[in-house]
Amino acid sequence: MSSIVFQGHSELQIREGCLRGERKFQQLLYNMFSPKMFAVCLRYAPDYNTAQDLLQEGFVKVFRHIEKFRGDGSFEGWVRRIFVNTAIEHFRKQVNLYAIHDNDVKGFEYYHQGALETLKEQDIMNMIQKLSDGYRTVFNLYVIEGYSHKDIGEMLGISEGTSKSQLARARYLLQKMITSYEQKDNSAVKA
Repeated sequence: MSSIVFQGHSELQIREGCLRGERKFQQLLYNMFSPKMFAVCLRYAPDYNTAQDLLQEGFVKVFRHIEKFRGDGSFEGWVRRIFVNTAIEHFRKQVNLYAIHDNDVKGFEYYHQGALETLKEQDIMNMIQKLSDGYRTVFNLYVIEGYSHKDIGEMLGISEGTSKSQLARARYLLQKMITSYEQKDNSAVKA
């Protein structure tokens, strides 16, 4: 049983209220998880408005399928999976991913470790959002969510090799953005 309490109600009470279709408990569930789930949506969406659409779509699915939560693992983890899958479904309908040849990404070196330490979380989010839908989706699934290339390929209907090439290209583009950020930052310090 969960010991999480939100606005005077246990997670179990909130789930049971949602199962009964009670608006009060649906609002509590929304308030409880919307900040974290919106962050998930922002990572996958190309812009703020699309992230808001994904957030709403995700909660509709949570409310529609809440009876399917069996108690295996955390409820928050179950909700998060719904949002990740919602984002994947959304972009799967819109994006065609193509394999990139290895020679397209050869010859670059990964950023040095200190680069990420100088960046703020919002700077990193902005860089990820600048990636194309395909690169951003594969990057998030692999780096943030921890899926294997095989799993990503199955989810997106692409080959494992295409997933790997999309990730390599995403890393390359992020590295270029980080380098550019560092150069601007160093120029500002010297001035």
